[in-house]
Order: sequence, then C-alpha cells, then structure tokens
Amino acid sequence: MKRRDFLRNTIPATILPSFVNGHTVTALSPSPWLTSLTNFATETDHVLVIIQMNGGNDGLNMIIPRDNYSNYYKARTNIAIPENKILTLQGNAATGLHPAMTGIQELFNNGKATIVQAAGYPEPNLSHFRSTDIWMSASDSDEVIDSGWVGRYLNYEFPNFPSGYPNATMPDPLAIQIGSVSSLTFQGPGMGMAMSISNPTSFYNIVDDIKDPAPATRAGKELTYIREIARQTELFAGAIKNAASKSSQQLPYPDGNILAAQLKIVARLIKGGLKTRVYMVSYTGFDTHSMQAEEMDTTTGKHALLLKQLSDAVKAFQDDLAFLGIEDRVISFTFSEFGRRIKSNYSMGTDHGVAAPMLVFGSKVQPGVLGSNPSISANVSVNDNIPHQYDYRSIYASVLEKWFCADSSALQSILLKNFQSLPIIQDGSCNGINELNKKAGVNLISNYPNPFTSQTSVKYITQGGHTLVQVIDCMGRVVTVLVDKDQIGNTYTLPFNSTGLAPGVYYLRLQNGPLQQVKPILKVK
Repeated sequence: MKRRDFLRNTIPATILPSFVNGHTVTALSPSPWLTSLTNFATETDHVLVIIQMNGGNDGLNMIIPRDNYSNYYKARTNIAIPENKILTLQGNAATGLHPAMTGIQELFNNGKATIVQAAGYPEPNLSHFRSTDIWMSASDSDEVIDSGWVGRYLNYEFPNFPSGYPNATMPDPLAIQIGSVSSLTFQGPGMGMAMSISNPTSFYNIVDDIKDPAPATRAGKELTYIREIARQTELFAGAIKNAASKSSQQLPYPDGNILAAQLKIVARLIKGGLKTRVYMVSYTGFDTHSMQAEEMDTTTGKHALLLKQLSDAVKAFQDDLAFLGIEDRVISFTFSEFGRRIKSNYSMGTDHGVAAPMLVFGSKVQPGVLGSNPSISANVSVNDNIPHQYDYRSIYASVLEKWFCADSSALQSILLKNFQSLPIIQDGSCNGINELNKKAGVNLISNYPNPFTSQTSVKYITQGGHTLVQVIDCMGRVVTVLVDKDQIGNTYTLPFNSTGLAPGVYYLRLQNGPLQQVKPILKVK
C-alpha cells in the first residue's frame, strides 16, 4: 500500500493494528475536537442548474416569431400555432411563446427569464449522440474531446479532486446529476466530477433509509447485498441525507411531472446547505418527427405537453426558491442537442435541424430577448435550417465569467478557446467566489518523509500575513508550535524533531488568514 493511500484510508479510523514498512501502527478513534477542527463553515457560492431537453427541441414552435408570422405559418401550416393563441411577452412585441408556457411567460414578464435566440455552433452535426457530446464537451464539431465543460470547470475550481475530498472546505458533491447516470458534461480531465441520483425515488430512499424491495429468491438476496454495499460505499450519501433533512418545507410542485420532481430535489438540497456548485436535470421526448401537434388543435399534442411540463416545472422551482429565500443564488438554463427544421414534414412533425433558443432563468438574469427572431423566407424548402446567431459556448462562458467569476485565463482552458461574453446575467452578480474552494485540494502543508521516526521536514505555503503552524495529537492537544508570526507570502520548509513523542498519528495544522488546513502525519518506531 502506498503511504498516501495508507494515510488517507486509515487516519483516523478505529483501534486497528496496521503495518507500514514493517512497523506496527495503531490508528486512534477521532476526537470531537478534531472533528470540529476540520469542519469549517464557508460561504455557499452561486449555483447553476442545467436543464437538458433531450431529443432536439423545436425552438420555432417554442419561441414564435410574431413579426414574421405569415412566413412562419406558411412553412409549417399543419403544426403552426394560431396567431391569436401565442403568448405575448412584456416589452417585446416581436416575439411570443407557445400557449402551453404560461409559467415561463409569467417569469419573463416578472424579469426572471431571458431568451437567447438561435444558439448553436458552426458545422452542426445532426446525430443525437454526436451533437449531445459536442454540447456537453464544448468542442468543435470536428474534434472529439473526452472531458466535459463543467468537469473542466470543476477541476479548475477544485484541484486534485478526488484526492483530499471530501474536506472541511468542500464536504459535499461537486456536482449532482438527477435522472440519469453522470454524463459527459461532468467528466473532468481525469475522472467524473459528479454524483448521480438515478431518479427521484433513489433520492427519497437515501433520505428515508429505505431499501428497494428485492424478490425473495437467492438472486434477490444477492441483489439486496449488492445494493447495501453500494449504499455503504457511496461517499456523499450522508451529506445528501443531512442536507435534505434540513429543508422539508417546500411549495407544491405539479404532480406527474418528472422534471418538476427533479427540480424539487435540487431546491431542497440547496436550501439544506449543500455546497454543490452545479446540478443537472433532464427529461426526454423532444424528438418529434411525427404527431408533434394534434391536427384539430395545434396548441395541443406531444410537443405542447413537453413545453407545459417544462414551463410548469421551472415556474414551480423559481417560486420555491423564492419561498426558501435562496433565489438570488441560483440560475438555470435549458439546452437541447439541436433544433428542428423550419418546414414541417407530412407526419405533422419536424425533422432534425440546427439552432434553437436557450432559456435562462433566475432573479439575477438580465431579462429580455437576446438576438433577433430567425429569418424565414416565403419559400422555405425541406432542407432549410435556422442558422445559429450565438455560439452555445458563449452562454457557457458568460455563466462561468459572470456567475462563477472565473478569470479569462481559466475560461481559455475550460472552453478551449475564447468566446464572447453575453449580457445574460446582471452586472455585479459576480461576488468574488470564495477562494477557499480553489485551495481545497491544494497541499498547503505537508511533510517528508512520512511516516518518519524522529526527524521530518515540514513544508507549507502561506499567502502572507499571520501564519500559524502547529503539531497536534489525536486528543486535540497542541504538542508544539512551529510557526506563529507574520510572514511574506511564500513556500517555507522547516525541520520538526519529534524526540520524546510516542509513535502514532499526529496532525500538522496550518492557519493563514481565512485559510486553514489539517494534514495527518505518522511517527513510527
């Protein structure tokens, strides 16, 4: 076993004899003092909720061009929304919403929604799988990247993950995906950065300590055992349960709406104090090649139901965030892997297209419609598409810069190139993301060799100002103070002589302004 693995996996644990390089070691039970020492409260930062509309949403029937209605209607007579049924938007006479989206209309009119017209990318790919990968990885269409844009952002924000995590600064999942396994969006340069909750039932089973029933067979018993082991090894299940238990009072969400059920969980976890930075929820069904609308009433049908579920879920979520007092900390946006063609097909549906609008929600968005309605000619062919006005990665860049306060050099590495910043988030929303998160996985203090017999060198990094370095035993007692003075920001190394101390586990403790870090060290005979 590597020394670092031994230290990570055995300190502190239970009274259990172990061996390192032939030396007998006893790891002692943690004291309440040490638990409190490594449990510092830090400010919960901004949260992003990504809503995936899986299948390729028909943006032209969601955000409707009222200023060019005649050509819109001519291009898709069999599914077009009647002009007198289009929902109007306050302050924008040119654009309207599908009549099923009354909730989003209310959010928009109250200044809590932004429409970004025709988001897409150059050289679009019309495959569901490939285009989804492009959106999730933030890659060009002619390159394949095996990491996601959020994963790269989280790797920048929380370096060295998972080594040293969870810790006092970041005790919770970095990201949570609800409704499916963790997607490419959350894949970091080396590993996945998100926890997955497969469905709302799984969440409530964690919260209520309920096990899914298994059949009373030999295979059922084995399944029960496997599930139990999975629950025991889930690193963040305790944090999820703890956060959920703190916030059980919520406004009602619409029944039978899977997206609403997912967003309800997100609101509960945010209110419960979970420090998770990014959530992703999803629902499917937008691949509307046929029967997108009902023949007798085009305001109803498959697409109308999907848009109603989206609208009702987002409105309930925003209302709940306001009720819980946390709406100023949360923004959300929608995305779908592509839009649909301008012209409808003969099956009362639409085929794979290119660009489509994105919606951004929250009390801190800059409300309005960004961009112009798609240009639709009087003689649209079946191959005509809506060209993209905005590269979808500009929305990502704007969120990273103006919501998560990433600097320009970080944007370059996260999104792989420069993209324009869009006015979709209110000025001043970036409040200087807590730098402690960036230090969470950085080794600010360490020693070598470790384990050691009598002498070891302690290396630490101070940002400048008052610096305190202590050695503490497992009972929480200060054994010695190595540094207690103002220092210039730098990296320092000093010797530690442990003569007179019994073999066992000790802790190096660094305190430097708001930064604090505790690392275990091991003295052997």
